[in-house]
Amino acid sequence: MSDAITMGILWHLIGAASAACFYAPFKKVKNWSWETMWSVGGIVSWLVLPWLISFALLPDFWGYYGAFSASTLLPVFLFGAMWGVGNINYGLTMRYLGMSMGIGIAIGITLIVGTLMTPILNGKFDVLIGTPGGRLTLLGVLVALVGVGIVTRAGQLKERQMGIKAEDFNLKKGLLLAVMCGVFSAGMSFAMDAAKPMHDAAAALGVDPLYAALPSYVVIMGGGALINLGFCFIRLAKVPSLSIKADFSIARPLIITNLLLSALGGLMWYLQFFFYAWGHARIPAQYDYVSWMLHMSFYVLCGGLVGLVLREWNNAGRRPVGVLSIGCVVIIIAANIVGLGMAR
Repeated sequence: MSDAITMGILWHLIGAASAACFYAPFKKVKNWSWETMWSVGGIVSWLVLPWLISFALLPDFWGYYGAFSASTLLPVFLFGAMWGVGNINYGLTMRYLGMSMGIGIAIGITLIVGTLMTPILNGKFDVLIGTPGGRLTLLGVLVALVGVGIVTRAGQLKERQMGIKAEDFNLKKGLLLAVMCGVFSAGMSFAMDAAKPMHDAAAALGVDPLYAALPSYVVIMGGGALINLGFCFIRLAKVPSLSIKADFSIARPLIITNLLLSALGGLMWYLQFFFYAWGHARIPAQYDYVSWMLHMSFYVLCGGLVGLVLREWNNAGRRPVGVLSIGCVVIIIAANIVGLGMAR
């Protein structure tokens, strides 16, 4: 396995670790509605940071975006909006199925759809089945899916042992939302593929290849922001029990603390895709579709490890922790199989 591929996998791991940890600051926010907290974090992660970083990277910020036609930018934006719909459905999936079942189904579906549909739509499926490296990479994807399933099973055992139940369990509604979440969340993978002309243009302007994908986030995350912020603002305006005015009527020190914590959560959320771009840049072009598989499987891996570090599994018993450990090992094996396949 080449050093470049190894570093690509490592950057994806770091990005996934940030994704697994990003909600920790949000949990410390007090006396705010979820919609206000999520909006503040979202403004930082979907609008402020993409724009600031792109402005710093590009020699001519407005000229860069103005050089693209609507036919190039619109699919990138719409795939970003598609991914935003997946974000909304993710939270609802957890409500109706619980964390473990919801994550397992949603992540499993988005891992498959986001990884395999890109080469299929681009007419490159023969790379998967027609070459030794492609077949080995495909095997790694399947092994990762098994690892996700094992970690999901560990979570179910933990929830059963600790008496944790879904907030409003509804199998039929939850499964529908999980499928929708899995499919729509794959929009980020599709958006990155559609944004390749933007990546190439940034590189042509002298932007380091590690950072070449970052300017496209202005458009991708703009689509996601439209959906997420629109959802939050509509709820804040329409739901009687929610009010921005009430959220900002609390003591000023607590407002400042909540703003900083929400902004920190937004920063950590953005960093997952900052390092995703770094990892994506190190993956060979013919196998760039595996970036999504690496990110999502590592997300499940890091989520389990973070839970262990935060002692969330202390009262779960030995069996759930043992199953979790097996699942984590399987995901690590999958990443190595994918790496070997790309090195062929």
